Amino acid sequence: MADALVSTQWVADHLSQIRLVEVDVDTTQYESSHIAGAVGFNWQSQLQDQVQRDILTKEDFAALLGQSGISSDTHVVLYGDNNNWFAA
Repeated sequence: MADALVSTQWVADHLSQIRLVEVDVDTTQYESSHIAGAVGFNWQSQLQDQVQRDILTKEDFAALLGQSGISSDTHVVLYGDNNNWFAA
């Protein structure tokens, strides 16, 4: 999708209309520094099923999003360290 990537300027221009989500390889990065207003997802404890060692089910992911104020009409921008590896 051509519109799947946005620039930092686009984020700055639309900050009040989007929800930023940070996902890092180093899960301590969010605590030490993140964009103001961004929610941090820990890929180890929040995005993986802890029993099956797989990604979350659709229902569990929807619950996580809802707990973070994200609904089906929310525009989400993911970012993170390591070239956005885990964010992608």
